[in-house]
Amino acid sequence: MKAFAALYRRLDETTKTNEKVAALADYFRAADPASAAWAIYFLTGRKLKRAINTRELCDACLEATGLSEWLFDESYEAVGDLGEVVAILLPDPAASSDVPLHEWIEKRLALLREMSEAERKRVLIDSWNELGRQERLVWNKLLTGSFRVGVSRGLVVRGLAAATGIEAPLIEHRLMGDWNPTPQFFSSLVSTESTETIASQPYPFCLAHALQDPPESLGDVNEWAAEWKWDGIRAQIVRREGKTYIWSRGEELITDQFPDLLADAAALPDGTVVDGEIVVLLEGRVQPFTTLQKRLNRRQPGKKVLSDNPVFFTAFDVLEEAGVDVRPAPLRERRPILERIIERVRSMSLDSSTSRFHLAESHVVHSWDELAQLRQASREYGVEGLMLKRWDSPYGVGRTTGMWWKWKIEPYTVDAVLIYAQRGHGRRASLYTDYTFGVWNEGQLVPFAKAYSGLTDAEIRKVDQFVRNHTLEKFGPVRVVEPKLVFELAFENLQLSKRHKSGIAVRFPRMARWRTDKTPEQADSLQTIRDLLPGGKVET
Repeated sequence: MKAFAALYRRLDETTKTNEKVAALADYFRAADPASAAWAIYFLTGRKLKRAINTRELCDACLEATGLSEWLFDESYEAVGDLGEVVAILLPDPAASSDVPLHEWIEKRLALLREMSEAERKRVLIDSWNELGRQERLVWNKLLTGSFRVGVSRGLVVRGLAAATGIEAPLIEHRLMGDWNPTPQFFSSLVSTESTETIASQPYPFCLAHALQDPPESLGDVNEWAAEWKWDGIRAQIVRREGKTYIWSRGEELITDQFPDLLADAAALPDGTVVDGEIVVLLEGRVQPFTTLQKRLNRRQPGKKVLSDNPVFFTAFDVLEEAGVDVRPAPLRERRPILERIIERVRSMSLDSSTSRFHLAESHVVHSWDELAQLRQASREYGVEGLMLKRWDSPYGVGRTTGMWWKWKIEPYTVDAVLIYAQRGHGRRASLYTDYTFGVWNEGQLVPFAKAYSGLTDAEIRKVDQFVRNHTLEKFGPVRVVEPKLVFELAFENLQLSKRHKSGIAVRFPRMARWRTDKTPEQADSLQTIRDLLPGGKVET
């Protein structure tokens, strides 16, 4: 635990990428395989089921410190992070344990859920007595499921590559899919000999950067493939050894959620992996993401759910053919392979018009102006814009600059009033950074959207101070604030929703700017937002 806590501190104290990679490499060179496996597990964002609730943690801290409850609450209010405030309040440790990370996880944390509440409290207090302050902080975060530190999966891979000499793309691939944090897993991860592929294992996804410059800056339009950017969920379909596996971009195995894709997937040649988007189609039109959400996280979707929300797979790339990794080949060579594969799947259906597999259209244009006109029709087709891919590009790992770009349509924007605020997470745990915004309806402000991104650090501090000075009421962690601040919100899409008080759900809301030039009375109305809905105005 000492070494992992020291790594956490090094990562938390720097914003420099090379220093983070060096810290990770140093840790992995020295760590035992069992602890290294658990470190990768947590650093890449995976979590164990929470072993202890907030009340139990607070009660144990009060017993260990002898503090009064009101003083604990005031301290928590000031710090904003439960794990951190407990680590601060506990008395200085008498000793510091040399027990490695994997033993803390496997012999303590993993066993807590099987204990009585009294036993959990005893283990908590005993653990705190064995740990130094930095180790306590990390331990508390692991206990509460709030462990996060400023590293991406890509940085972890780079650190492993620097420590072991294994190529980063190979490590990235081996980290894909289901795996358990065991010494055996770590050994296979960094092996220079192991070349086998687990039958279910997907590949790392190739991702795109948002296009910020004019598209003409990309050069000759004929060097680029243009496809619709679908509003669904990204997925790889793996067909190996006579079985089908469907993986989300978040590395969740979602095969059981989409049984209606399996018949077509079974027609894929063995040793095939295709990349694409799962969308809901009704009457030939792509439905908003909120419709697709009705299909997510259902292990066994019922007949009505399947019939009301039929899903289709739109394939736009092939990663493996006949068991051979074709990712290094340029897109202009991968595309014909994909076309043959999807044509085979559709031809094996009783009626190709009923096939759930579609080939993503590659638009043929002769100028950037022509492509810009096509992009303007995106909302008419229920898509988010265009994907631009160099014809000579390989299928990369993660975001590879200059190869794939997403050229999204301009977002919708509305002016809304800040009405509720909550504390943030991580570094923002002591600041009010999570906001709810309202718009006008019949003389009242009704909640419309939540947003937490888009402001500068300086603006966040100003809004935080406003929230503290203009709180009208408190409901648990939520503060009701005076409706004085106006913000321009941007979002990708919207649709009617019975689940939201405003009757409208929006996609990816964020703060575009703080409208200091507007008064609350000048904010938009709910009817104005309804008028943005596809199909025109919706009367109340």
